[in-house]
Amino acid sequence: MATTTGEARAGTAQPASIQLPGIVLGVGMGGFADGILLHQLLQWHHMLSSTNHDRIGVRYYNPLTVSGLEMNTVWDGIFHAVCWIAVLLGLAILYSRVTHNRRAVWTSWVLWGWMFVGWGLFNLVEGLLDHQILGIHHVRGGPYQAWWDAGFLVLGGLFLIGGYLLQRSGRPFDPDAPAGRRESGRA
Repeated sequence: MATTTGEARAGTAQPASIQLPGIVLGVGMGGFADGILLHQLLQWHHMLSSTNHDRIGVRYYNPLTVSGLEMNTVWDGIFHAVCWIAVLLGLAILYSRVTHNRRAVWTSWVLWGWMFVGWGLFNLVEGLLDHQILGIHHVRGGPYQAWWDAGFLVLGGLFLIGGYLLQRSGRPFDPDAPAGRRESGRA
């Protein structure tokens, strides 16, 4: 499905062919960034680190004890497995939809924009569900935890808006076009 630049500027949708894989890849990459940076390196929040204050009655697993850290590590691993599956699924969808000049898809601002949209969606859903609704963990517990959680949501909103604007600034990407006819990059 090819879309001309004029149609894209007039408000019709960009080709959906790389929208879904871009968003799925962004969700997985956003989850990896969250898990690696916040869960593992900074150790600010493991998956079940606030269950003594949660809203659903999950047993408390104190991450400062060996047994609590073991259980939190298992749930962090499950979280990372889901992120890994999202990245593999996004790559599989992308690979199945881009039939010509597959290397050039990575230079498309449209793809990168949709990936940032996916990362923003990850932050918003994870932040609202786990931090606010369920209360099973927070970005960083303590006296300023509401501010850290709010910042996480704001970052997600910025990624979502910025990614949407970025994908709109790119030329439409026709994954079925041969290398000489396909457009990508900046408009």
